Amino acid sequence: MALPWRAEEAPDPRLLVLNEPLAAELGLDAVALRGPDGVRLLVGNSPPAGTTPVAQAYAGHQFGGYVPRLGDGRALLLGELVDADGGLRDLHLKGSGRTPFARGGDGLAVVGPMLREYVVSEAMHALGIPTTRSLAVVATGRLVRRETELPGAVLARVAGSHLRVGSFQYAAATGDLDLLRRLADHAIARHHPTAADADHRYVAFFEAVIAAQASLVAGWMHVGFIHGVMNTDNMTISGETIDYGPCAFMEAFDPATVYSSIDHGGRYAYGNQPVVAEWNLARLAEALLPLFDDVREHGVAVAVESLGGFRRQYNEAWAAGMRAKLGFPALDDQATALLADDLLTLLQRDRVDLTTFFRHLGRAARGDAEPVRRLFLDLAGIDAWTERWRGLGPDPDAMERINPVYVPRNHLVEEALDAATAGDLGPLERLLDVVTRPYDERPGLERYASPAPADFGPYRTFCGT
Repeated sequence: MALPWRAEEAPDPRLLVLNEPLAAELGLDAVALRGPDGVRLLVGNSPPAGTTPVAQAYAGHQFGGYVPRLGDGRALLLGELVDADGGLRDLHLKGSGRTPFARGGDGLAVVGPMLREYVVSEAMHALGIPTTRSLAVVATGRLVRRETELPGAVLARVAGSHLRVGSFQYAAATGDLDLLRRLADHAIARHHPTAADADHRYVAFFEAVIAAQASLVAGWMHVGFIHGVMNTDNMTISGETIDYGPCAFMEAFDPATVYSSIDHGGRYAYGNQPVVAEWNLARLAEALLPLFDDVREHGVAVAVESLGGFRRQYNEAWAAGMRAKLGFPALDDQATALLADDLLTLLQRDRVDLTTFFRHLGRAARGDAEPVRRLFLDLAGIDAWTERWRGLGPDPDAMERINPVYVPRNHLVEEALDAATAGDLGPLERLLDVVTRPYDERPGLERYASPAPADFGPYRTFCGT
């Protein structure tokens, strides 16, 4: 399921951004990484002695259509590191050149999309949402042809692993049951070790992945994150968010919101994300059927029963997060759902900015409801809802710990990426400082807490391939 491969030589590598706290977690010397040998390591041109970088094989459903061989077309797994907690972490490159899985692509990446992944993944980490992390982005000194010629870059990414639903689809498609079993045993040991002691270890493993994904997607929904390309090759077994391509944070609340330039039918719209996650997990179940039971019909019955737990677990995770956002750690699920459903109807009707609303709601819990009222056209509606909500005694301190002031606003991300592509890293550095401390309201940073101005226009994001 992997081929030994080497990164293409970067003609003039130059470090753009280095995540020093993450480097420390991984036991890496930030000073050394900033030096010539460290930068060459970060683009894959000087891997440590004795290591064998590989391109991984996987399959996947892309926008619902099955592709039997995808794999790391422009990526390499350099190897594993032991972090400060003793856990194994993958060090992986993106944009390091063509591999045998490139399918006609050039295998390269450009500065803008790689810095997008850096900014958004680090913001997600700061928000407490499981995610792959970004260690560094290095400009390669090579121009890459997209719509125009753009400066090339490589992202160094860190993950619990890069095992995906698509990895199991690929193993199952080989017909090699031993390979599928070994892959599952590896994933259990790496990510879900309690499944090893269960009576039916592979069913327990599948249910552990369901639980991880239910919690993850609920976390996305709470902050308005739209992944944009939830193909099965972009769903991890670990429950980490991976592949920040055409991703964005929703501003005006609307479940139909789509930002991806390639999602013409809205398959991966904000409101569809839980449904798509369940669909992807059904594809994982199909791949695992031979491990569930020797008789296919029995395996299907087991898979259907286990998959039935996804909606319950997602709903529980969503309700728990919404209780916290509303300031009620002990409110029951039914009362939470009624309050939240009525609120979301008001938010959607008046196209209210999601992040701003919840942050201002903390002020309303302290007695100042005017900032919330100013967000709405339907004043009678929001006044009635606020009176109901406040009568339940919300905790403003708890709300401010869970509702961020700052998320990566789309217009500010684009501003920072454009400047970085032109050689100015200042806006990027300021944006990173803001979004990696999302709950700390700071004077002078008001523009980072505000939605895009009207003249920003409709927003579309791109994969960068």
